[in-house]
Amino acid sequence: MLSEMGTDPENPPLRRPAELVIRKGANLPHWTREGCTCAVTFRLADSLPQSVLNAWLIEREHIVARAAQMGRDLTDHELARLDELHSERVEKFLDAGYGNCWMSRPEIAEIVHNTLFHFENMRHDIAAWCIMPKHVHAVVRPMQGFGLPEVLHAWKGFSGREANRALGLSGLFWQPESYDHLIRDGADFARCVSYVLDNPRKAGLGQWRWVGTSRIT
Repeated sequence: MLSEMGTDPENPPLRRPAELVIRKGANLPHWTREGCTCAVTFRLADSLPQSVLNAWLIEREHIVARAAQMGRDLTDHELARLDELHSERVEKFLDAGYGNCWMSRPEIAEIVHNTLFHFENMRHDIAAWCIMPKHVHAVVRPMQGFGLPEVLHAWKGFSGREANRALGLSGLFWQPESYDHLIRDGADFARCVSYVLDNPRKAGLGQWRWVGTSRIT
């Protein structure tokens, strides 16, 4: 719950120290920690021009490969650049209208919304969420026994199948790789929540209903 996770920088959402786990994705590493809270984004399969995606993938891979060749961790500057490649520049393309905007259809947005909250308080806690026409943002903490990859796999797998069925489509609905940011402290948590909730306004979507904080049960 939002109230349980807290937005006070003096009370960060990372409740206890745990081992940091780095897993290799298709194009970049992902940092996770048991009990952590993460900001995640996943996008429709056709939401960016392939030429743009290729250019950003090359830059991302170069950043990661350079650090690996030097036998060091990514610097704060490199981590910030990876965040930028997944956030501001990407959001501008998403908001520009390239590709299909399937979640602008209420019945598709409803499928995604119901999927996000189907296992709320059982497998994960969602602090903030936003279903945009071509992508989804969430600030989520998997519960004990459920990792972030499993949560995302379930979300994308079920919602993709149901959305394709409703649209009479087949094939990839979501891009295979999602973006996730391991939240470091309370200030970072508050920033990520604010970013998610402010997404519709920045995109010029007035009275957008598919955004909010976790439901209280």
